[in-house]
Amino acid sequence: MQRIDTSRVVIVGAGLGALYAALKLAPRPVLVISPERLGQGASSGWAQGGVAAAMDPADSAAAHARDTLLAGAGIVDAEVARRVTEEARAHILDLTVLGTPFDRSDTGSYVMSREAAHSCARVVRIRGDQAGAGIMRALIAQLRETPSIQVLEGVMATGLRVEAGQVCGVEIARCDGGLTASCLLRAPAVLLAGGGSGGLYAMTTNPPRIRGEVIGMAARAGAVIADAEFVQFHPTAIACGRDPAPLATEALRGEGAILVNRHGERFLSAVHPDAELAPRDIVARAIYAQSQAGNAPALDTRAALGPRLLADFPTVAAACRTAGLDPLRDPIPVAAAAHYHMGGIATDADGATSLPGLWACGEAASSGLHGANRLASNGLLEALVYASRAARHIGAALGSPSGAAPQVTVPDLPPAPLPNPALVTRLRHAMTDGVGVVRDAAGLTTALAEIAAIEAAAQGSAPILNMTATAMLIATAALRREESRGAHFRADFPASSGPTGDRSFLTLAEALRPIALETT
Repeated sequence: MQRIDTSRVVIVGAGLGALYAALKLAPRPVLVISPERLGQGASSGWAQGGVAAAMDPADSAAAHARDTLLAGAGIVDAEVARRVTEEARAHILDLTVLGTPFDRSDTGSYVMSREAAHSCARVVRIRGDQAGAGIMRALIAQLRETPSIQVLEGVMATGLRVEAGQVCGVEIARCDGGLTASCLLRAPAVLLAGGGSGGLYAMTTNPPRIRGEVIGMAARAGAVIADAEFVQFHPTAIACGRDPAPLATEALRGEGAILVNRHGERFLSAVHPDAELAPRDIVARAIYAQSQAGNAPALDTRAALGPRLLADFPTVAAACRTAGLDPLRDPIPVAAAAHYHMGGIATDADGATSLPGLWACGEAASSGLHGANRLASNGLLEALVYASRAARHIGAALGSPSGAAPQVTVPDLPPAPLPNPALVTRLRHAMTDGVGVVRDAAGLTTALAEIAAIEAAAQGSAPILNMTATAMLIATAALRREESRGAHFRADFPASSGPTGDRSFLTLAEALRPIALETT
């Protein structure tokens, strides 16, 4: 394998966490690795709702932390919630200085939306449903003007190199127009900020590349993975046959939109006192139950929003138009879809992982903030907080930068076969069928066997092995948690073990142990 040495900090990913960390590391030389052109293919750019932060004088970080704890179903780290919510306001102000065009009132105050399980309106937004895209445009503009940051577009990470127990580099390959063999990029520090795992499911709101590969490469290197079983299913993906499914933002329900079935019945009122604004796991299971019963759940925006939907929520309006739907005439058909992974690479308060030399932030990481059920719009907030912390910690670990670093050039590499799409499709269906909204031991065991068979058929393809590693961890952690808690629902163990519970921590070696025993 060819080798490149660099003194730059390597950041894997090109979403909010990656770009914010790169800017916070400046003027230290940084190399950002992005499979696509900046702004394309990152989950952050698809985020509709916004960033949760107590910006209203009537609100408080303490209230935000309480809502986070309640939504997280008993396993949120209370100290993490307190610190993150206290930092939220500073990051909103920082993004504003960086040029983010948050919605503002005539008096200059931030316009905020209310989303599920929040006790008040505290989600700072951009043009109603374009927060992720607006923040990303501002950060990319800043990034392009920062001379210490180099971006390698069309390059993907395929693995981590560990020597003497420490991460010392990343294996990278070209992926623009095909896939090449990997080469080793040695670096003094690596930050993983490459997104979550939603694309491991057949029904998802995530960009196509977001299939757990970054979590998987950390797991294959030996990193501890936390809370892998907790996958959040968004209740209102637009059910129009597209892959990935467009999203009907939760802010629509915050504005008064209601969920009905094909009989016109508003079914959430009988499920939870907060009805459409109940925690996401409860709404997602109610939607799933209606779908399974053939009742065609749908989101009715007509009375609450009417024509205002077209101007105030242009992303949703455009998705409906593309799918041939008219939300002014009919309710929008919806389904529960894999949306956000609360689990990920276990990190401490500084974003450091269990492997020296490796940090993580954003959806690829698990900080303890989200617990069993992420509070709406806390995802972008966590990415901001931990990107900043990781940058600060990396800087302290490496000491003062010695000056400019040479640009990294990826050598010509021989072509390599692309991941077998049939295996990827098999994996996605195995996860939806056995590790989806409602789980049980039989389905999870079947899914684990199928994941193992897919891995055996992968013929060493690193992208697929990274996917199956994450899938194995999700399914194994789900099988071991014999209770229902938050987004993890076991039909064979429908009750929780109590108001509070324990987080799960698992390595890939531990996850593989039961499979090894069953096959001997």
